[in-house]
Amino acid sequence: MSDLLAAAQTALNGGRRDEAIGHLIAAVTENPAQPVNVWRVLTVQLYQAGRFDEGQAFGAKALERYPRDFDLLNVRGVSLRKLKRTREALAMLEQALKASPKNLGGQQNYGNVLLDLGEGVKAEAVFSRLVRTDPRNAEYQRQLARAFVRQGKMDAALMRFRQSVTVKPDNIDAWLDMVGVLGEENRPDEAEAQLDKAIAANPGNIRLLEGKTLLLRRTGQAARAEAYLRELLPANGDAPWLNYQLGVMTAERDREAGNALLRRAITLDPGKLDYTTALIESLERTRTGNEGGHIEEAYQLAKTVLPRSAEFTESTTKILCEILIRVCDFDGLDQVGDFRTLGRGWAESGRHTALLKQLARVRSDEDRFELLEQHRIWGRGVEAAAARRPIRRPPPRPAGGKVRLGFMSSDLRQHPVGYFALPLFDHVDDERFEVFVYSYYTGKEDSAQRHITERVSGYRWWPDISIPQAAERIAEDQLDMLIELGGSTHMNKLEVMAYTPAPLQASWLGYPHSAGLETIDYLVCDPITVPPNPDLLIEKPLLMPKSWIALGARFFSNTVEIKEAPELRNGFITYGTANNPHKYTREVLRTWAKVVAATPNSKFAFIRPEGSGESFRANITRQFEAEGVSADRVIFHPIRGAHLPFYNEVDITLDPFPLTGGTTTAETLWMGVPLVSLIGPAFYERLSASIMTNSGIGDLAVNSLDDYLAAALKLAGDRERRLELRGSLRDRMRNGPLGQTDQFASDFYDMIYRTVRPAG
Repeated sequence: MSDLLAAAQTALNGGRRDEAIGHLIAAVTENPAQPVNVWRVLTVQLYQAGRFDEGQAFGAKALERYPRDFDLLNVRGVSLRKLKRTREALAMLEQALKASPKNLGGQQNYGNVLLDLGEGVKAEAVFSRLVRTDPRNAEYQRQLARAFVRQGKMDAALMRFRQSVTVKPDNIDAWLDMVGVLGEENRPDEAEAQLDKAIAANPGNIRLLEGKTLLLRRTGQAARAEAYLRELLPANGDAPWLNYQLGVMTAERDREAGNALLRRAITLDPGKLDYTTALIESLERTRTGNEGGHIEEAYQLAKTVLPRSAEFTESTTKILCEILIRVCDFDGLDQVGDFRTLGRGWAESGRHTALLKQLARVRSDEDRFELLEQHRIWGRGVEAAAARRPIRRPPPRPAGGKVRLGFMSSDLRQHPVGYFALPLFDHVDDERFEVFVYSYYTGKEDSAQRHITERVSGYRWWPDISIPQAAERIAEDQLDMLIELGGSTHMNKLEVMAYTPAPLQASWLGYPHSAGLETIDYLVCDPITVPPNPDLLIEKPLLMPKSWIALGARFFSNTVEIKEAPELRNGFITYGTANNPHKYTREVLRTWAKVVAATPNSKFAFIRPEGSGESFRANITRQFEAEGVSADRVIFHPIRGAHLPFYNEVDITLDPFPLTGGTTTAETLWMGVPLVSLIGPAFYERLSASIMTNSGIGDLAVNSLDDYLAAALKLAGDRERRLELRGSLRDRMRNGPLGQTDQFASDFYDMIYRTVRPAG
């Protein structure tokens, strides 16, 4: 035995794995013709150390010498699986089984990869053979159950899960898988009963206690979940998982308290990736105090996590992308993953909220259709789950009578969605319609919510309810049409639409893209927002005659004073934006910088809360400097909420693309600041153009990047027009389609009536 191999053996005997790996790598590097067993030990140790990329790389080198060695093929296969290179893993494990067809471990690994790929039928065949070989192997029974789940054979799956825990009562994975299926099947009472049995069989098991918390949360029982955690706290105060779960729940209503609990969880278990990413997510959402400082802290934490990519789940990548976007770290964003891989991963794992951040990353028609497919992937999964557990429905209503129209959104309150939707509630067509509202808002009632409640036939406010229960209760109102306005944003339940609680369903206002559900029949558009290519929508367009939105009285009641143009005070043009960074890209920032560079002495202002964060400022400034714009020409106004007065520091707003402004576009025009926008083929690329056209400045919404640059520079040189618009834009909005709220409501209700009760 060489000195290196002897040193490796000594290190392994002493439990010093990393040292042993170092000696083994040196040994095979010095002499690649080492016996096969040396290569086997090296690849196994790398796998066990979580160094999967190195493990598969050394495995590939070993296989050049020993191409038919089962152990090397098998370990390289499972390493590739850990790296999510699933197709390569499958091919490698197929080779392993050719080398040793009867090896049970190899068969099990092969079946696991089939499950990863959603190949339920093939996985069933593999695990059925293994179960016949050893019926009392609890893990074989569990994996056979998972194969049944992949095929939607839920009763068969539940039977196998029960067999698994009967054979091995401490098979925690099987208990949790069974509870997950019962939860998905809308059998929450059975799920909780099984969890209680599991806890009784495994007293104090952390994963089961945590599982009960998650079950209660997922079934809309947040208050019970928190109470359960608080009951456990006295005896488990130093349990990292409890501080983590309680921190996540507390943060929903008290970010500072929730962040403190999450920090304690990390202190108790510093290596737990979920705890760190939960704190990153909560800090990114903390709006109190120095928001930019919270974002900066989250970003610095994220940089410590990026090297651990082998451990990333779809939840991890979603959270990391959100914080990287907030600080415009485009290089870090590229490091996390590409457009297709990330989007499909989020869609397949049910993370619809993450898809909103994909809109700004679209670059081509290929991307536009890929994004549409990502939404469809999410939709197919949700629809399949809903189909497995149909809701109870009342008998049909007698024909005739008023049309029953429902609006589902947790944002019908003091929120931009509420402002845009308010005209429909101020001018309800009581002669033809009964109007219902469905909200899952968990906060306190505000004046806007009260106002809407007083004007509708029924306001259903269900802050603690599961998705299937909500769908069933909506169905009880026997609607003719249900319109969702929330998308998948916080506190909304888009998945309700998969159950078709109403015979006709539509989306409007809350999400600037097709939701992804075939059960949603229509998307409300106008002649400008409707895509020229109908294939860029999943739904049929419901076309309003002029504008798909109107501005309610609460928007027009905003009396922030418009002051004189800042150019007159400063002697130079100030461009600016208040749009969210999730709409920024390298190209957007570079384009804005080119405009500034071409306008002598001009500056650019970011009216954003992120502006108090060091990394946000540095990353933005770096993009401008690349186009020759010095840092002193980039201004940051760190503000949230009370941002309208800062438009008095801006002469011209530049719109992001491809995802344009919406609320921000309305606000900038309301403050007398003209806007330049780029129109694209998809719905979300046409929002600003609609608002601008209906405010009389449609010529500033252009069709190419060259025209965008030209329009901005032309407007910068036309002081007379800019000053005229500063004084007239408010009146244009009030007097145009955006301000004619009674006409808007009349057009909207006419459109719905024609759809529900077509002539003839």
